[in-house]
Amino acid sequence: MSETATTSAKTPVDFWFDPLCPWAWMTSRWVLEVEKVRDIEVRWHIMSLAVLNENRIDELPEEYREMLATKAWKPVRVVTAAWQKHGDDVVGPLYTALGTRIHNQGEGPTVEAIAGALADVGLPADLIDYADQEDFEFDAELRASHKEGIDKVGQEVGTPVVAVPGADGEQIAFFGPVVTPTPKGEDAARLWDGTLAVASVPGFYEIKRTRTAGPDFSNL
Repeated sequence: MSETATTSAKTPVDFWFDPLCPWAWMTSRWVLEVEKVRDIEVRWHIMSLAVLNENRIDELPEEYREMLATKAWKPVRVVTAAWQKHGDDVVGPLYTALGTRIHNQGEGPTVEAIAGALADVGLPADLIDYADQEDFEFDAELRASHKEGIDKVGQEVGTPVVAVPGADGEQIAFFGPVVTPTPKGEDAARLWDGTLAVASVPGFYEIKRTRTAGPDFSNL
């Protein structure tokens, strides 16, 4: 079988993320584990917690306001600019480089971390100029990508958003799953199969369990 035929046989999985979100980061690492044991191909898309919250910033707890009003814009602008200037294929690797620095290495969404991530994946250093570009050149593209993802699950949730083809050809989309630590191997596959099962039930809305801990990056 040719490489093209093999690739086309894989199930596309669309994944919307904000580089700032630790829970999206954990879920993204899980989806990459699933990619090793299930016939899926992840397609990465940008969404923005800053966009999601910009009209209700004054209603948020004080500790989140500065983060979402200022710092949250920097990484999404740079990823969007990289996507627009260098294509879809750079989005996943750049997200991995950013997440590793922001979350695993504890650098946070700093300009230095973003610049380091660009260097890690061999992208032009001048993309960092977009981090503080308030009149953002690719704002329309960022908002369109965000809207595409969030419209699938509703304004009351956030990131990550995952969408897969349903049995009838329509996409099944869900927020999450929120999981820590990241399952690996068959544990990752079992969670994937179960998530698809509940998401495919007509009328299924939400399921939660007791939250006992924050994100655990120790096994990434």
